[in-house]
Amino acid sequence: MASDARAELTVATSGPNETATGARCAGAWTLPAASDLDRTLAAVRWPTAGEFVVDGAGIVALDTAGAWLLHRTLRTLCARGCAARIDGLRPEFASLLNLLAAREIPLAAPVPPAPGLLARVGRRAWGTIAGTGGYLAFVGESALALLRALRHPRTLRWRPILHNIQTAGVEALPITGLLSFLMGVVIAYQGADQLQRFGANIFVVDLVALAMLRELSPLLTAIIIAGRSGSAYTAQIGTMKVTEEIDALRTIGVGAQELLVLPKVVALVIVMPLLTVYTDITGILGGMVMARTKLDVGFDAFVDRLDEAIQLSSYWTGLAKAPVFAMIVALVGCYRGFQVTGSAESVGAQTTMSVVQAIFLVIVTDALFSIVFLWLDL
Repeated sequence: MASDARAELTVATSGPNETATGARCAGAWTLPAASDLDRTLAAVRWPTAGEFVVDGAGIVALDTAGAWLLHRTLRTLCARGCAARIDGLRPEFASLLNLLAAREIPLAAPVPPAPGLLARVGRRAWGTIAGTGGYLAFVGESALALLRALRHPRTLRWRPILHNIQTAGVEALPITGLLSFLMGVVIAYQGADQLQRFGANIFVVDLVALAMLRELSPLLTAIIIAGRSGSAYTAQIGTMKVTEEIDALRTIGVGAQELLVLPKVVALVIVMPLLTVYTDITGILGGMVMARTKLDVGFDAFVDRLDEAIQLSSYWTGLAKAPVFAMIVALVGCYRGFQVTGSAESVGAQTTMSVVQAIFLVIVTDALFSIVFLWLDL
């Protein structure tokens, strides 16, 4: 059969360097012979000018692999400055070669120039504005879903809510209690030297109680929950998006907001104030231990002074921050989960961004609370 003919390449050369002046192709230029033909073509010394004619009359069989070798050879000759062409090909072989040339992919895409400083700043600013708009839209959707759930309480999914209370609240007691206790110890220790100089040891109670109740307990609890639960929310929702579970839920008519977002928000709004009260107690206990050790302030004297140092407004100003911090942590964690684009790397990046943004927004919100409380003289 004609297709069984051996592929051949005969190159006409001239000059002392045996530079090729023409070539004749014969046989079956097909995939089985492509490797040998490629090595033969690589060993040819191609000219850098003039006319170069490839005679293809002897080719009896040609597939895509052989056509690509011919096309690559012609393109190489043209790139070196030769006027290269192929003659004698059968019409069907010439059509295949033309089709391959028409569908050719460029070897390298043109590299766009690097954007200037102003362009980079503009892109970053626009990305921030677009991200803020997307987050506000997500908050609006969540608020509407919450209003629908409050209008029809039976639609609330209590089992996921209770599960999130367990994971974000009960299981967070050890770490929040320990860190709050140590924070109370640190505050009392740092204030001990200064108070001893003025003989005002008893005022360590005011220092520890007001610092923990008004600022540190809600803030510390929110930061721990952002790193512990907010990141978990992002990873969970992001993984579900990668595995297309969220699309499957929407296909069967289950809203992602009602199933994935609302239970987490409601659970954190319930849990965060309780954790704040718990960290208030453990932080004051830490201050009591350090006051007894460093300042010789007994537990009885500490408790008696505590009743005088703390006003009800100091307690409520700290506790009022907790639900707001809870909503920030839950919404940022869920929003970042929905921003995952379909890869494990994206899950990690969005989880990191979730923790950073949640802590940043919590601290900014705490500063705004301080300004408002200052205006209200609380």
